[in-house]
Amino acid sequence: MKIEKKRICIYPKDIQRITGKSYRQSARLLQKIRTDLKKLENEFVSVEEFCNYTSLKIEQVEPLIVG
Repeated sequence: MKIEKKRICIYPKDIQRITGKSYRQSARLLQKIRTDLKKLENEFVSVEEFCNYTSLKIEQVEPLIVG
């Protein structure tokens, strides 16, 4: 039985794939999310936090996150 691996943190490349924005714009959005959620620079943003922030449904986002 093979266990499906899913990441729980999101990266600029994922945001780029989801939104169609450039990598740099995606990195800025991720930084803005971190700032608004009062996270430190080295703390990860979860897929769930990203979805709550952008009002996207997690069911739509998860298939677009690779590996």
